[in-house]
Amino acid sequence: MQLLILGANSDAAGAVAAKFAATEKAGLYLASRDLDRLRNRAQDLAIRHQVNAEAIFFDATDYTSHQAFYQSLNPKPDGVVLAFGYLGDQELAQRDFAEAERIVAANFLGALSVLEVIAADFERRGHGFIVAFSSVAGERGRQSNYIYGAAKGALTVYLSGLRNRLHRRDVRVITVLPGFIRTKMTEQLNLPARLMAEPSEVAEDVYRAFRSGKDIVYTKWFWKWIMLVIKSIPEKVFKMLKL
Repeated sequence: MQLLILGANSDAAGAVAAKFAATEKAGLYLASRDLDRLRNRAQDLAIRHQVNAEAIFFDATDYTSHQAFYQSLNPKPDGVVLAFGYLGDQELAQRDFAEAERIVAANFLGALSVLEVIAADFERRGHGFIVAFSSVAGERGRQSNYIYGAAKGALTVYLSGLRNRLHRRDVRVITVLPGFIRTKMTEQLNLPARLMAEPSEVAEDVYRAFRSGKDIVYTKWFWKWIMLVIKSIPEKVFKMLKL
């Protein structure tokens, strides 16, 4: 198996890469912008799991580069894990469109651009799988992060459509819906410890979904039920809550 990890410098992506290297002996393309850090991760994974691991520059928001980036991969991957994203600053985005644009570009448009390139190849080959990290934030808009949530909501809907399109060609699309993950992106936030998942726990959930044939996986598992409750709150009540 050859696996492409997009956004491979993220903590969750690193854990997923390690899980597939350990269990599937997957060769790894680790793709992100910070090549120095990425090379260190690639070297560590290669030594630790005795697999080939290559660091490759990738910019999610440089849409015009995505076709050439994918064509440069030899051999082509059997699967892709899309894990890049940008939480951004909600209050700044409300008054500065440039920040809102960065949030939408990093969380949706970049994914749309590169996944269409990859999907076309997988569809032609009749083979492959896509694992993409969205977020429970995309399941209902909340005042504290509705621009990020809107971008992730768009990604979730896109993945649903992509799964519908590719199913007949035996290409799987797995949507990962994390709640809070203990990562560099969240370390400055005041989040409830009991709701936090470690990157290794996320990787286990992703791998179980891959092996079991699941289409959608919440991580941790209880977020499925938390979001069921949140989505069931009537709008006339929900709009008065400070969430």
